[in-house]
Amino acid sequence: MRAPTDQAELGEAELGAWRGLVRVHAALARELDAELEARHGLPLSSYEVLRSLSRAPGGRLRMAELAEHVLLSRSGMTRLIDRLEREGVVARSTCAKDGRGCYAVLTDRGRAMVEDARSTHIEVVRRGFLRHFSEDEMRELAQLWERVLPRAGS
Repeated sequence: MRAPTDQAELGEAELGAWRGLVRVHAALARELDAELEARHGLPLSSYEVLRSLSRAPGGRLRMAELAEHVLLSRSGMTRLIDRLEREGVVARSTCAKDGRGCYAVLTDRGRAMVEDARSTHIEVVRRGFLRHFSEDEMRELAQLWERVLPRAGS
């Protein structure tokens, strides 16, 4: 038997907004993953890591910071970096200031791979999501997401 709750069920508008967000995200992530894998042999999670590193100064980020960028747990990030390191697209380097810290560093091969896949990522995001909105609506969406999670755009 479920414990009673003082929270009412989600209303129709609430449920529609929530389910819409979840469904759109899941569908777009599946499509992006499939396209990146088919065209470049690069899963979406790997693309996100390489993209984050390519935008970072010196092509390097601390592992914990990188995990935040791509929304993975630290252990999940460690496993992904292990794989990317075996593939030669990322290297690890220790932090000179803190011997316990570790950086993920984009290799030349990784930079070439993310640059090659970038146009596919842009194409799928525009086709699957952005084309449905005007410029003003996209600005409004960005502001709404920021209201929910102030650091969502970083």
